[in-house]
Amino acid sequence: MTTSFAVQTQRLTKRFDLQTVLREIDLEIESGAVYGLIGPNGAGKTTLIRLLAIAESPTIGDILLQGERLDPNRPQAHLKRQIGYLPDDFPLYGDLTVWDYLDYFARLYHLKGQQRVRSIHQVLELVDLEHKRESLITTLSRGMKQRLGLARTVIHMPSILLLDEPVSGLDPIARQTFRQVMRNLHSLGMTILISSHVLSDLAELCTAIGILEFGFLVESAPLETLYQRLSQSKIVIGTRGSLPDLRTELAHCSLVSDMVIDPAGQQITVTFTGNSDDAAELLRSLMDARVPLYQFHPVQDSLEDIFCKIGHTQAT
Repeated sequence: MTTSFAVQTQRLTKRFDLQTVLREIDLEIESGAVYGLIGPNGAGKTTLIRLLAIAESPTIGDILLQGERLDPNRPQAHLKRQIGYLPDDFPLYGDLTVWDYLDYFARLYHLKGQQRVRSIHQVLELVDLEHKRESLITTLSRGMKQRLGLARTVIHMPSILLLDEPVSGLDPIARQTFRQVMRNLHSLGMTILISSHVLSDLAELCTAIGILEFGFLVESAPLETLYQRLSQSKIVIGTRGSLPDLRTELAHCSLVSDMVIDPAGQQITVTFTGNSDDAAELLRSLMDARVPLYQFHPVQDSLEDIFCKIGHTQAT
C-alpha cells in the first residue's frame, strides 16, 4: 500500500550568514498525522516550521506539500492556501471584537458573503469561543487568546496545520481545553505539526514524533514505535511487610533488574524486561510467597524520559 505524505523534505538545510541552523533534514509526515516536534532551545524547531510555512526559503533542499514541490520562483497560491501557520508571537488586535478579528482574516482569504459568516461560526465552535464573539480581545484570558489565534489560523480550513509552541504559558485547564480543540481539528482530517516543550501534551495528542538536536533530525518515528524501541517497562511494587523479604523474592525473577527501594513508601520499583504475561506470573509468584502487597503497578518510560535518553546518547 502506497503511503500518502502531507509533508516531505529532502536534504533541507538552512543557513543564516555563517551559522547552519538545519542540516539536511529528510522528513516525512503522513497525511492525517499529528506530528510532534521536540528538541532543546536552539535546535531549529521554529526555523523548520517557518520553512514549511513558506515564511523562509531554504538554503539547500526541497519541500513537498501534498506531493507537490515548492518552487520559490512560482507563486503557487494553491499550495499556500493548504497551510495554516500559528507562530508563537501571532498578532492580536486588542481593540477588535472576536468576530471582527476573524472577519478581517476571512476577508484576507477572500471568503465572501454567507461563506465567510459560516466559516467564522464554524471556527468559533471548533475552538469553543462562540459565546465570546462580541467580546473585545483585550478582555480574553490568555488561553482564549491562544484559541482565537488558532481560529484565525484555520479560518480557511487548511489541510496542513503548523503550530509553534501553541500552549506556551497556558495553565493546566487551558492546556486541556486546547488539547480538545486539537482533537476537533484532527477529526476534520487536518495534518498537524506541533512543537512544544510540554511533552506530556504531545504524548497524549501525537501519532508520531520528530526530535531535533543541533539542527539534525535525530529521530522521526510513530510514537508507538519509539515506545517499543526506547521505553523501559517498570513495575512499582508496594508491600505492607518487609522490604528485604520482597527484595529477596524479586531477586528470584530473571526478568527483574535495577531495583530502586523507597523505604518511606514501602515499595520497590524494578526494571522489567518481560511482557504482560510475565508480569502476571511475577505477581502470582509474590502472592504464592505470601508477600503482603498493596500495590503492583506496571509503568513505562514517558516521552520526556525517551527524549532525555536520546539527548544523552547524542551527547556521548
